[in-house]
Amino acid sequence: MDLFEDDNDYELIQFLNYQRRVYTVHQRLDHFEKWDDHDFRVRFRLGKDVVLQVVEYIEDEISSQSNRNNAVTTINKLLLTLRFYATGNFLITAGDFMGLVLIVRDVSVSIAKLQPRFIRMPETETEIRNLQRRFFQIARFPRTIGAIDCTHIKIQNPGGPNGEYFRNRKGYFSLNVQTISCPDLKIMDVVARWPGSCHDQTSFKKSRIYYKLVSADSGYANSQYVVTTYLNPQNDPEGLYNESLIRTRNPVERSYGVLKRRFPIL
Repeated sequence: MDLFEDDNDYELIQFLNYQRRVYTVHQRLDHFEKWDDHDFRVRFRLGKDVVLQVVEYIEDEISSQSNRNNAVTTINKLLLTLRFYATGNFLITAGDFMGLVLIVRDVSVSIAKLQPRFIRMPETETEIRNLQRRFFQIARFPRTIGAIDCTHIKIQNPGGPNGEYFRNRKGYFSLNVQTISCPDLKIMDVVARWPGSCHDQTSFKKSRIYYKLVSADSGYANSQYVVTTYLNPQNDPEGLYNESLIRTRNPVERSYGVLKRRFPIL
């Protein structure tokens, strides 16, 4: 199924059933009934059970204050936002519909507030040892509790006197987002506040995780906190070290690929 077909914007607008006629109220489409599990996941990138769980977490934040004028339900607000994450194009052609913009903003903020619940580094001795064991099983690299890297998330030019700070070395505007992943690609830490021109090392030194041990690529300086590859390995041991480290930090790179394929808006 083509997620970028021409009727995407039309479908998104149907969530709101925008009508100028005061007394005309239409029944909104029940997406849970219309789509089977496969098609639902293709369109919204999450399964029905996961969507219902997210609704429970954010309902108090984004529920409409009344049901007058066929107000948009919490679940339809979430589905609209997920559809935008999956296509990333309706705000261009439907930008005049401020209701859509506000819904995506409110839902996105509510989801971001869930970070402390789901994104955290290991804290107990048992958690740390278990994580070290799992990393060691990848390529026999010892004492690793996370793989760190940064990825650029495209944004529009924010304008203003500081706008150019967000232009990265590839020439487009972005946020330089730092994450730390575990072997199963789960994100354990995220820093999403630095402009695209910011170097990875700066983001790391200003982060709370600075005093934790992680494995990283050559964009970071080797230190007691971070271990990186040799730029020019001179012998077999150094080559084996590089190979082991590269394989150990592979989960963080794979996590970016998984996220950006699932939600192309990123």
